[in-house]
Amino acid sequence: MLHEIRGPFRSLVDVKTGLVDRSIYADEGIYQLELERIFARAWNFMCHESMIPKAGDFFLSFIGEESVIATRDKKGELQVLLNSCRHRGNAVCRAEEGNARSFLCTYHGWTYGLDGQLIGVPGYKDFYHEQLDKSQWGLVRAGKVASYKGFVFATMDPEAPDLEEFLGEVGRMGLDLIAEKGEEMVAVKGVQKSVIGCNWKLAVDNLFDFYHPQISHASATMSGFRKQLNKLTTEEMDMAAKAGVLGGGLRPHHRVSMGKYGHAVGGPRITEEMLEARAILGDKLDGLVQDQFRDRPQAQEALGEVGLKQGGHPNIFPNLWMTGYQLSLRLPKGPSATEIWWFTFVPKEETEERKAEIIERANHVFGAAGLLEQDDGENWDQSTRAMKGVVAQRYPLNFGMGVGLAPVQRVAGVSYVDTNVNEHAQLWTYQAWSEWMDAESWAQLGQIATSAPLDGVR
Repeated sequence: MLHEIRGPFRSLVDVKTGLVDRSIYADEGIYQLELERIFARAWNFMCHESMIPKAGDFFLSFIGEESVIATRDKKGELQVLLNSCRHRGNAVCRAEEGNARSFLCTYHGWTYGLDGQLIGVPGYKDFYHEQLDKSQWGLVRAGKVASYKGFVFATMDPEAPDLEEFLGEVGRMGLDLIAEKGEEMVAVKGVQKSVIGCNWKLAVDNLFDFYHPQISHASATMSGFRKQLNKLTTEEMDMAAKAGVLGGGLRPHHRVSMGKYGHAVGGPRITEEMLEARAILGDKLDGLVQDQFRDRPQAQEALGEVGLKQGGHPNIFPNLWMTGYQLSLRLPKGPSATEIWWFTFVPKEETEERKAEIIERANHVFGAAGLLEQDDGENWDQSTRAMKGVVAQRYPLNFGMGVGLAPVQRVAGVSYVDTNVNEHAQLWTYQAWSEWMDAESWAQLGQIATSAPLDGVR
């Protein structure tokens, strides 16, 4: 096996110095092992329940590079099925979403029920002489399927812990930061999809990076694409900067929460100064500030003491992250390509005008037409190209910003760091990555996975 040749993957991620070996972004063997040891056994996000509300509704998703069908069977129960006929391997579902009574292989006509059972075989009597045991040849089903507040996940490994145990306090906090934005969140029709020439891990670690916006996104900010800001006076703009809605600058107060298996939430911490500025500006920030939901008792109970002041972006390891009313998957397509999916959500109870504002912002910030992701994609593409070089791979990357300089605090089961702009969440993600790669089973991963960072060391 590859890890036996290279030595422990933990040797490629030095958590004490913050140095990360470049080969993890370029090596084909490492990538193939990622598909096996991370994606094939992790809990992967499939879709939202509002996307498949009725029996027969389905949505085509991916676990690693493998196509899977998320659907509801005739009993209304959630099912996730490998989209590959057991006869010759052909896809049994070609549409990205819809409603079906069954799934038919277009090669030889094997037909499967919504629960994956093989229910039809042409020539079953005359060709197979009724000797084919159909009960043993259904579609491969996920090892476990579960939903957290409407967000549907699946794992192909039946030995995986249950979803809520896998998420832990930090993973649940990350999902709560979007799930609690309304009484009932629903997915907007249509998923934005595009392919960027980058390694999937670069697209993941960028979501925690608040060091790059003032450089990478300078032109986007100058373009005035956030229309509401154009209506503010100079004094109000200063207040908006304090309220944390302008983006760009290196804000001094950050909070990074880190959980077992690599889940993390990182970004600007919500301070009293920010809350005061938002209160003064009130409706003028409508459509820009997305934290008003924290006033709801239900949200306060769900987020807890740490989550209420936690801003920024969550990532559910390995590749699901949230920002505002959007959720994104970074789907691996080889060491040098990633397919980016963007889902947008709105509170069902909101006015049509407010929903339109949320959707407009979503379309212009991230996704293929988003100004920020166009900037980011260029960086990821060029970084991935550079990782392949023989000479370049002799020199590690530096994720050492702030290592060992801030104490780890722990409240209600959540380990977090309050400091300035830092790279703690990125390094925590790579530390978890190395543990997943070194573990040969869920039992071993449970033993070696770090539950919380050591005090002062990421």
